[in-house]
Amino acid sequence: MDTDTKAKIDRIWETFWTGGVTNPLTVIEQITYLLFIKDLDEIENAREKNDLLLGIKTKRIFDKKHQNCRWGIFKDFEASKMYKTVQSEVFPFIKNLHTDKNSTYAKYMEDAIFIIPTPIILQRIVTAMDNIKMRDRDTKGDVYEYLLSKLSTAGKNGQFRTPRHIIKMMVELMKPTSNDVIVDPACGSSGFLVGAGEYLRDNNKSLFNDINKREHFNNTMFYGFDMDRTMLRIGAMNLMQHGIENPNILYKDSLSEDNEERSKYTLVLANPPFKGSIDDERISKDLLAITKTKKTELLFLALFLRILITGGRCASIVPDGVLFGSSNAHKAIKKEIIENNKLEGDNKHAKRCIQAICRCFYGYNNIY
Repeated sequence: MDTDTKAKIDRIWETFWTGGVTNPLTVIEQITYLLFIKDLDEIENAREKNDLLLGIKTKRIFDKKHQNCRWGIFKDFEASKMYKTVQSEVFPFIKNLHTDKNSTYAKYMEDAIFIIPTPIILQRIVTAMDNIKMRDRDTKGDVYEYLLSKLSTAGKNGQFRTPRHIIKMMVELMKPTSNDVIVDPACGSSGFLVGAGEYLRDNNKSLFNDINKREHFNNTMFYGFDMDRTMLRIGAMNLMQHGIENPNILYKDSLSEDNEERSKYTLVLANPPFKGSIDDERISKDLLAITKTKKTELLFLALFLRILITGGRCASIVPDGVLFGSSNAHKAIKKEIIENNKLEGDNKHAKRCIQAICRCFYGYNNIY
């Protein structure tokens, strides 16, 4: 992304901060809402052009009553009128879009809250966003990635992003294919899913020439779960800005008894939260049967084994304790991984991890 675009994004960020909106997650969430509204208008414009060209009339996103909700209309309003329109018309409009079951975007916007403080602040943000040209998938993805890079300042809020070079390394180790069904059970901003999508675009371009594979890529390949609704919105928008039309980003407690998913996915990519321990009453009994513990790092490993199909693959970041812990729970999960699954490494780093596990549990090296 060019320096001019970065400078424009930085100015938008500064506008929020000078207006008193200083939580990085909140800033990105508000920008996400505005990007969503802008995208809806772009989709509507494309439909109108196609209808004119083909001489037909397809279903509209904006009916006659909601024309003021279109980005191309309200962006030219004076500040007070723009603010009133966005607050009293645009946000109620996008919150009610969930009634349209065919809307890709709507399910992530049901509880959208508008908190931009003043008309002048909103006008500056809308004008600045309108001046950022995001005409193609690469530019949209880069802009959103740059926004998300600012989450590095959000550690105090408990949100951390896996560095992009780590994601890239893990994805390249797993080599996603056009037939994979990929999941991140603690997806956050969906960085791993985006990384897998970008890998396929770079290494398997022919899949987009096959209608069935293209449909799978856009609708049934990518799944992500999280318990933070703000991150669900951000993660979904991240995938959509990277050209994945209908990602399955869902509210779900992956470790709970309510999560009944089994043997569904071919690939897990994850950096799950390691918060210490959780309430054992909400932990799935299936996971406790593998390793009786409250430690999330061990429970997530048990979850990965449960949700992968036979022959499925997993790459996950884990703390050192998983490799070297000597409790009964640590021994149980390592025994399950080594005796009932297959460990592979195609470079020195992966082999060292495997050797560490095997030395810790067995006292010798056992590499497959």
